[in-house]
Amino acid sequence: MPDPSDEAWIDRFAELAGLPQDVRDMLHRRSRRASLPAGAHVFRPGQPAEAMLLLLSGSVRVQQVSDSGREIFLYRVQAGESCVLTTACMLADEDYSAEGIAETAVQAVVIPRAGFDELVGRSAIFRSFIFRAYGRRIADLFGLIDAIVFQRMDVRLAQRLLDMESGGVIVATHQAVAVELGTAREVVSRTLAEFHRRGWVETARGEIRILDRQGLRRMASSVT
Repeated sequence: MPDPSDEAWIDRFAELAGLPQDVRDMLHRRSRRASLPAGAHVFRPGQPAEAMLLLLSGSVRVQQVSDSGREIFLYRVQAGESCVLTTACMLADEDYSAEGIAETAVQAVVIPRAGFDELVGRSAIFRSFIFRAYGRRIADLFGLIDAIVFQRMDVRLAQRLLDMESGGVIVATHQAVAVELGTAREVVSRTLAEFHRRGWVETARGEIRILDRQGLRRMASSVT
């Protein structure tokens, strides 16, 4: 398990590997390690952003929850990445507008606001790391908006199933898949029923089994 008491963890983040030694020392001094169990809230709407998070292991799901309780998946933070919503909130001095949930047990490096501000002001490499990650995630979010607005649900669901499957099986409820796609569970269930009719999938409680991967690929590549 990587340990921020050893500066080698910095090299897990490729864009930070070129930091000069004095800045590496500062980052090392200013950071601490945090551990969270699966299912824990990393942050919640309305909570102030007080520290930057760099994931060493695990996965954090960032999602928006409407007043009615509907969940819309925004993005995941994986090992070797930072949470750009946290970065944006810290730069703008705004509270969180979405929630982050640990999908697995998480090990992370935490950089409190004072250290974050100092590093942003002192290091061009650190600033580049921050804004490159921010730019990539913004592009991802525009892609998500495009998919929700312009792509057919059957096309999006076929692609998501192919992305999520492991050994031909997706271990997820219809609700969990709906959250990934930013739609209602009933829409996913109805579309899966059509996929089942075509012989592409088989569903059971908490599980979707792919029977015809080529059929799903043809659907996923359909022009919408």
